[in-house]
Amino acid sequence: MDWLIDPFLLGFQQRALLGGLIAALMCSAVGTWLVLRGMSFFGDAFVHGVLPGIALAVLLGGSPHLGAALAAVLMMGGISLVHRTTTLKEDTAIGLLFVGMMALGVVIISLSSSYTGSLTAILFGDALGVTPQNLLEQAAIGVVVVVLALVLYRPLLALSFSEAKAQALGMRPRLTHTLLLVLIGAAVIGSFQAVGTVLVFGLLVGPPATAALLTRTVPQMMALSAGIGALSVVAGLVLSYHWGTAASATMALVPVVLFFVVLLGRSAVQAAAGRRRRTRGAASAPAPAGDDAESRRETEGSLAR
Repeated sequence: MDWLIDPFLLGFQQRALLGGLIAALMCSAVGTWLVLRGMSFFGDAFVHGVLPGIALAVLLGGSPHLGAALAAVLMMGGISLVHRTTTLKEDTAIGLLFVGMMALGVVIISLSSSYTGSLTAILFGDALGVTPQNLLEQAAIGVVVVVLALVLYRPLLALSFSEAKAQALGMRPRLTHTLLLVLIGAAVIGSFQAVGTVLVFGLLVGPPATAALLTRTVPQMMALSAGIGALSVVAGLVLSYHWGTAASATMALVPVVLFFVVLLGRSAVQAAAGRRRRTRGAASAPAPAGDDAESRRETEGSLAR
């Protein structure tokens, strides 16, 4: 039992746990829709897109959350501009801004005297450096994200299955899509302190993708995703404490490993079930009657003659 308790005895370790749990809850509420709509690439690009805003805020001594929010708005505006004014598809704009925003962020960070330390903290987070003020800000963002995700449940559900159906039901799919982007940005902004802008993607996609393998309904998927995210945070902090690894990276790695464990386990179970069905089918097949077999041999002999 001490093996599980020791990593959370000190205050900064407890704050890391709370920060990670809030991040997992936010990411599960938003990541479920991200996975259902097949927007994982956009989520990855969005995670990198807030980097220059955070970097500029760190360089100027401003609020990283405000900087990330401004960068997110800029990125969404850039994607919309390319999509509306050219014949290029949306994923082209996402790819361009994905690379451009991340490169701009690194360029801005390189202007800092503590270039390496700042870049590492922004990209990979500092779970053990979470402060009480960080937790208050993160909790406020988390409440907004979860409440909006619940309020938008029906429009997001309709949009996930068919944009035309959502339009026919009067759900205003374009507005719903925009609000989903806002939720993604809020989840990233609220989580980067705990797990970093890059590693937050592990919590944003890993738990919902794993839950999708095990559930049949969206509420079940969202609830299980939150549970897997919380388990990933606890397991990641415990393992990082005993193995001496980076806390944020370990937390982000656990849900990815869990996904492949569940995937392989499910494949093995399905293969075993298929073999049992084939065995039962072969055993229940009627054996040929003796007269039929004898008649078949006589027919074959006649044909040979």
